[in-house]
Amino acid sequence: MRIRATVAAVSGALALSALAVPAAHADDSAGDTKISNVSVNGGKAVVAGTTAAKKVTVTFTVTDNSGVDWAQAILFHGSTIEKSDSGAVADSSDGRASCTKVSATTSTCKSTHTLEPGYNLVNKVAGTWKVWAVAAAKDADYVQKDNAKSFKVQRASKLTVNASPEPVKKGKTITVTGKLTRANWDTGTYAGYTGQSVKLQFKKKGAKTYGTLKTIKTNSKGDLKTTVKASADGYFRYSFAGTSNTPAVNSSADFVDVK
Repeated sequence: MRIRATVAAVSGALALSALAVPAAHADDSAGDTKISNVSVNGGKAVVAGTTAAKKVTVTFTVTDNSGVDWAQAILFHGSTIEKSDSGAVADSSDGRASCTKVSATTSTCKSTHTLEPGYNLVNKVAGTWKVWAVAAAKDADYVQKDNAKSFKVQRASKLTVNASPEPVKKGKTITVTGKLTRANWDTGTYAGYTGQSVKLQFKKKGAKTYGTLKTIKTNSKGDLKTTVKASADGYFRYSFAGTSNTPAVNSSADFVDVK
C-alpha cells in the first residue's frame, strides 16, 4: 500500500502540472525533456549494517528547451516500482529533488533517500536496486524512466583472523582461524556467511604486498580454519572477494614471530 501511495503521489503531481499522467510501470515521455548522468551514492555500492539507516544521495541532469520545472527520483527493488519486493522502496522526505539551474535549458538535481534495515531493507532485497525518475519542463513536456539507473545494495561484511601459536619455531605448524559474517537485516545481527571461498594470505616482514597461500571455504557457521608451516616472520590475513549482495572484505593482519 505504501508503494502504490508513493507512485500515486508522483502521478498526482504530474496531473497538477497539466501533464498527461504516465503509467507508473513503464517509461513514458512527451516533448524533448531528458534525464541523464544519473549517479547513486557517488557510484559506489550502498553497504548497510544491522540497524543504522543509510542516507543515499541520487544526482542527475535534466534538460528541456523551455527549462526545468521539477524532478524526482525514487529507489526500489523489484521488476517495477509498483511491484517492488517486500516494501523495498525509498522516496525522499519532501517528495521532490532539489534542482539547481545550470543554464536556460539544463538543471542538476539531487535527492536524498533513507535505506533502513528492518524497514525497507530485508535480506531478500539485497543486490540490484533501480532508480525510478521523473522530470517536468516549464512547457508541460515530461519524461519518466522506470529504470534510470541500477545500483547495488549490500549486506555489510566482517572478517577476522587469528594465527597461533605465537611465537613459533621455523618448520612447525601454524593454525589460522577466522570467521566471515554479514549483516542479517531480518534479525538485526551479524551471522556466519556459509560456504564462501576465502583466501589465506601472507606478507613477509618488510614486504609491501600479500601473496595468497591457499583458498578455503567457510563452514556452516562462517568459521575458517587451516594450517601452514612456519617459514618466516610475517603477517597473516584472510581475504574475501565479495558477492553480488555482500561486499569484499579483508581481515586485520596478525603478526607471527618465527624463531
